[in-house]
Amino acid sequence: MKTSTNPINRARAWLRRNPVVGYSIVAAGVLVFGGINYAMVDILSLKPTTAADIPIKPRPPEVHYSPLTGEKVKNRAATKKPVYAIIVENSPNARPQSGLKDAEMIYEAVAEGGITRFMVLYQQRSPSLIGPVRSVRHYHLDLVKPYQASLAHVGGSPTALRQVRAGGWRDLEQMYNSGGYWRAADRYAPHNVYTNGNRLAALNKQKRYTSSNAVGFTRKSVKAPEKPNARQITINLSSSLYNSTYTYDAKKQLYTRYQGGEVHRDRERGAITARVIVAMRVNERNNSAGEKVTTTIGSGKATVFQKGQATNVTWRRSSSNQQLKFYLKNGKEFSLDRGNTWVSLVPNSTGSVSWK
Repeated sequence: MKTSTNPINRARAWLRRNPVVGYSIVAAGVLVFGGINYAMVDILSLKPTTAADIPIKPRPPEVHYSPLTGEKVKNRAATKKPVYAIIVENSPNARPQSGLKDAEMIYEAVAEGGITRFMVLYQQRSPSLIGPVRSVRHYHLDLVKPYQASLAHVGGSPTALRQVRAGGWRDLEQMYNSGGYWRAADRYAPHNVYTNGNRLAALNKQKRYTSSNAVGFTRKSVKAPEKPNARQITINLSSSLYNSTYTYDAKKQLYTRYQGGEVHRDRERGAITARVIVAMRVNERNNSAGEKVTTTIGSGKATVFQKGQATNVTWRRSSSNQQLKFYLKNGKEFSLDRGNTWVSLVPNSTGSVSWK
């Protein structure tokens, strides 16, 4: 005869075999602990504890982060909002620009003649004025692909336009979507094309670009060092008109951007600041058509500036479908701080980066 290993079942069996003794014990328990309710419980009604009897602790609320900045957002839906990438001019006639202060990511690279151009990205923010909008280059396409962004521009280089018009891009080119743009009366062409968040959202809705599966940089919250080593940064891209410097504000843990020897200002929102700055060293050359070819696929050196600290890293990716990643000398992946980020593509042949 098998004997149950369950203690409750064993107690019940014992009571069935010894009813007089067993119930005498129960009665004695009632006499001694008569004032206690649980002494009146029929021992035969006891049940073994099951998983259903154990209280379940509520799960901590899920935390969601913006793929562009790594900052917290309200919910998962916010991480899937459409991403917009707008090509913004940076010649002296285009300054001061609009919308740069609210940008979540900005890439800066040399176009032609030493003039730099910005690719400005938004997802959580929707500025009321963005521009002046100008033409796209092929390296913008390489950089924008991981964000699955809708691309706003006015024309482009022949190579870039061939790629965009071949399909596979969320193209919001002004020539074919004139309702999304307007020309300002207080600027001369071609420095006067503007757009805004609402108009771009209307174009997106019309084209059914309802969400973006954006992949951003690897991020984490970074502590400020006790002794910052990069309070002032100088990034030379071409000439004094386009070279930039950044000054660190330890209290705000932000860098203020300077360009052409003065504070770089957003026309509506004032001095432009950045939480993170990445100076990427890249190779450049001119192709047979005279277009500048900037390489952002492969690997190269970079310096990341955040919380007053400079860190030398290696950037790496094998295709334009992948997002850039940064690595330390020991091979460990390096994480950027959370916040708005400026990425400067610094030519290996002519550019330089320094800090103190």
